[in-house]
Amino acid sequence: MEAKAQARYVRVTPMKARRVVNEVRNKRVLEAYDILRFAPQAVATDVNKILMSAMANARVKADNAGERFKEEDFFIVEAYVDEGPTMKRFRPRAQGRAAQILKRTSHITLVVGTKDDNGKEGR
Repeated sequence: MEAKAQARYVRVTPMKARRVVNEVRNKRVLEAYDILRFAPQAVATDVNKILMSAMANARVKADNAGERFKEEDFFIVEAYVDEGPTMKRFRPRAQGRAAQILKRTSHITLVVGTKDDNGKEGR
């Protein structure tokens, strides 16, 4: 069983978000939760919220299907960060010039799942 959660237009650069997401990819959900809880990066709280949302989606999916739900069985199958739209702002500079400032956004996606009965992981 797999469940997905996605946060779009998160105001953090994709490069900074990928640093955190790469740390939790292919880890068990409980282990990833501990890593994110103590990570010093600010985006770790956003990734943690996405992880909890994916687990809530998995719980609802299991209840609807009448299946057993144990958090210990779940791990992160997919975790990726895509680039969102960039907001362009301008800052005044010397001699009447203007410098462009790029405020980047990210789309963060996490897919959690269990192992299949044939031993393969999720997808």
